[in-house]
Amino acid sequence: MNVIDIYEGSDGKATTALYEHLATLGPAGEIAMNLFRAQKCSTRAKVYSRRYKSDAYARKQWSLANLCKALADHAAALGLVYGWRIDEGQPQYPHVLYVDLPTGQCSFHSPRRLSGPYYKKAWQRKESVITILAFVEFVMNNPFPASSLTTQTPDKGTD
Repeated sequence: MNVIDIYEGSDGKATTALYEHLATLGPAGEIAMNLFRAQKCSTRAKVYSRRYKSDAYARKQWSLANLCKALADHAAALGLVYGWRIDEGQPQYPHVLYVDLPTGQCSFHSPRRLSGPYYKKAWQRKESVITILAFVEFVMNNPFPASSLTTQTPDKGTD
């Protein structure tokens, strides 16, 4: 499976196959799946017409809710840090979910705060999609027990 091609493409069967595969990889796979889905929905919503935009944003919110549940259940065991902050510069989407992955920090704006703690760190101003796709690849290519997630470093290549 080529994660970048699936992310950039519109092949529903390939996307579903990726989600099904990630779901078999335990808690890290569940987190990777929901990160990927939220990012893909967010990216698509920005280019869709008004008719499909609201559906894509609703699916992003659903994915973020699932992600927050998975993080609440598994982040500590996986050594992941996550939480919410306010972005005063985005009044329509002021709540920001941050997740620190072994591949870097990712973030999502949201119109409402979902479950999770307060996030104490600053935004690293990096593109989330790169971090998320690298994490999905990492989870798919590195079977590991939960306790080893933070001790392995993926080969990120050049950015």
